[in-house]
Amino acid sequence: MDKAKIDWANIGFGYIKTDKRYVSDYKNGVWDEGRLIDDDQIIMSECAGVLQYAQTCFEGLKAYTTEDGRIVTFRPDLNGERFEESCRRLEIPVFSKDRFVDAVLKVVKANEAYVPPFGYGATLYLRPYAFGISPVIGVKPADEYQFRVFATPVGHYFKGGTKGISIKVSDFDRAAPRGTGDIKAGLNYAMSLHPIVVAHNEGYAENMYLDAATRTKVEETGGANFLFITKDGTVVTPKSDTILPSITRRSLLYVAEQILGMKVEEREVYLSELGDFVECGLCGTAAVISPVARVVDHGKEIAFRYGAEEMGPVTKKLYDTLTGIQMGRLPAPEGWIYEVK
Repeated sequence: MDKAKIDWANIGFGYIKTDKRYVSDYKNGVWDEGRLIDDDQIIMSECAGVLQYAQTCFEGLKAYTTEDGRIVTFRPDLNGERFEESCRRLEIPVFSKDRFVDAVLKVVKANEAYVPPFGYGATLYLRPYAFGISPVIGVKPADEYQFRVFATPVGHYFKGGTKGISIKVSDFDRAAPRGTGDIKAGLNYAMSLHPIVVAHNEGYAENMYLDAATRTKVEETGGANFLFITKDGTVVTPKSDTILPSITRRSLLYVAEQILGMKVEEREVYLSELGDFVECGLCGTAAVISPVARVVDHGKEIAFRYGAEEMGPVTKKLYDTLTGIQMGRLPAPEGWIYEVK
């Protein structure tokens, strides 16, 4: 298939309409069989549950062209499992993992012309989501829902690519104890919009959110998990019930421990110990790993030994190994790669 006429080397992280998207409707207690459609517009009531009470959840994953020319996705089954949990927490009828993966693969296949060629650092970003579509005026779950998947080609999430970013400790809380921080709910991201605008206006790329209960422990940013590297090369990631369980982070920890033989710790990370780490990175689907050069805590700057101009040595090894697996340069653990045929 001929590729779309896009400047693959210079696309940003934004929406570009593609040819097909997947839609399934939930009515009378069941999800229908689903279908691929051309129309990118959604028609709903002004009183739809998603508009009134933010009853929506989503996922984000990518499709790639590997070095040998195959089109693949990375661990979509884990996205499907996480999506099931998000649905349950928001009282959205569960769209099963198997159907989720099938829908994702169908959308990639239908939009093959928009999967960037290998070598440009670009990918096809996939956004599965579900939302309450029937009218709701009292505070309660909707009766009808829609599940959709669209695709859009994207470049780097952060403009600097592998150059270290600066982040600030936020005065806002991302998630409450026993709240929705561990699911991918749209409302979690709505609350982060004002803090990220504030951070950008102050010259920072992102916020570091602390735990809401004590404001002493590192949690995550608005859209990524943290990885820290100690002086002895140990990979450390924060542990909390209000952190989204990132698939990229889980994969990186496996790579570190099982493939690279590194020591790994998933534990509470205190703000007061940031100066003890020599590397810091943000990890997630969009960026894989973005190095952090410094964290600013109300005027106090914590600069990491590595990351200002490029990734530190441990972060770089993790990045190269995981992207090598994703792009087909390195063998993948069983079940990690789904080929689109």
